Formats: sequence, C-alpha cells, structure tokens
Amino acid sequence: MDDVLCQSGGMTTVGGAAGGVGGAARPAGATKVLVVEDEPAIAQAIARRLSAEGWTVEAVGDGLAGVEAAARLAPDVVVLDVMLPGIDGLEVCRRIQAARPVPVLMLTARDDETDMLIGLGVGADDYMTKPFSMRELVARTKALLRRTERAARAVELQAAEAPDPPLAIGDVTIDKAQRRVVRHGEQVHLTPTEFDLLVALAASPRTVLTRERLLAEVWDWVDASGTRTVDSHVKALRRKLGADLIRTVHGVGYAFEPVTDDAASGEGAGT
Repeated sequence: MDDVLCQSGGMTTVGGAAGGVGGAARPAGATKVLVVEDEPAIAQAIARRLSAEGWTVEAVGDGLAGVEAAARLAPDVVVLDVMLPGIDGLEVCRRIQAARPVPVLMLTARDDETDMLIGLGVGADDYMTKPFSMRELVARTKALLRRTERAARAVELQAAEAPDPPLAIGDVTIDKAQRRVVRHGEQVHLTPTEFDLLVALAASPRTVLTRERLLAEVWDWVDASGTRTVDSHVKALRRKLGADLIRTVHGVGYAFEPVTDDAASGEGAGT
C-alpha cells in the first residue's frame, strides 16, 4: 500500500515476508534486501512492499540480529532503523560496513540533523524520517541499487582500460580509480556517497550545481523531496575536507571552490 507509514508499538522480531527469504525460490542473483526494524507493523509493511518489487526480503528486529543477518545474507541493500534494542542502528551500520560495504538507507524517528550526520559518517548512504511514504522508500531503495550497479560497471570498465590519472584541483587530489582523496598531503576517508558527491562537484569547479542536479547525478533520485539528503552530505564533506572547499549558494545549490595559490595568499574563496 502506498500510504504514509506511521509508527506503531511492539518489539518482536519479524521473519521473512511473503515472497521473501521464506517464500518461493528465486533465480540466482536476485536482489536481496535486509530490513532491520524493531516495530513489527513497520517491518512487515516494508518487507511486503519491497518483496512486491520481486526482491528477496528478510526482516529482523534488533541490532545484533541485523549484524548476523547481514553476514549471512550478504544483502544488496539494507534498510536500517536508528533506534534498535541491543545495539543501535549506528553501531549496526558501522559493523556491517566494516565487514562488507553495502548501501544503507537509515530510518529515523527524529528529524535531528546531528543524528543524520552521524549516520552518514558511519557509512549510511541515505536516510528517511518517519513517518514516510512507501512509494518514496521504494524509489530511494531502487536508486541505491542503481548506483551500486553503475559503480560496478565503472569498475569493470576501468579494469579493461587504462585508469584515469588522479585529478589534482588546487590542494585536493581525487583518484577515481582507487577512490581515494588527498588534501594537504593527507588521505581523507570518505564514504562511497561522499566520494561520488565530491567527484560530481569537482567535475565543474566554481560552477554552481543545483541540489536537484546533484540528486540526479549522485543518487539517481529525481524528486526534490530528497534535497535535504544533499545538504547533509555536503555538511559531512565539509567536516572532513574543510568548510572552505564547498560554497553554498542559498536557494540554489553548491559549488566546489578549490584553493589556489592566490587564494592561499589571501584572496580566499567564499564559503
């Protein structure tokens, strides 16, 4: 059902939805989704809706079970609630990503930017605040899957061809082949989404890119309702790379402002 999904009581673990892990056999390579949500009604609704897309879905109701299920299932994407019994969703995300990088869509009951930034910092790719639309949940999950497929194709192409040389812009070096970023001679650890966002911005230095364009290029998401995701990821990038690198154009979007020799001498770029 495509209505707004609201919170409800309950704290039991939910097994695979109809058509999910416990259902009929699926062809090899079928998309696997792990849902970690402690509210049974929400978990069941999400599992039913995602399995209606033809995906194999397993839902569990606490943090430790989520870590175990991720190791066993090797999902293609994880839908993860922040507030969980046992260990919270942030720790679950941290452990999952340490074992095997996977796209994570975080669900939170609090519209708190600090929580969102922490979630993005431990490896989440996107987040949604409850209550939310099931249609939007499906669309964002599909966007994460498309990004993963696109990244895999890019790796295959790079393996077959000579890799692009590292891109040096000002005092920032971006190595797309190795997915590494260096500033001031030191490597900066970025999540996959943060790296893709930086590449999109750096491809057009000093050019303002709208939030909608960044959503389309980085997230494969064309609905403006996701622009806050862009804002939060930009803030996460600034915390890691420095606030001077990305300029905000209020009401429009962002521009990558590399620090040049002139700027370092006192002509600094706007922030």
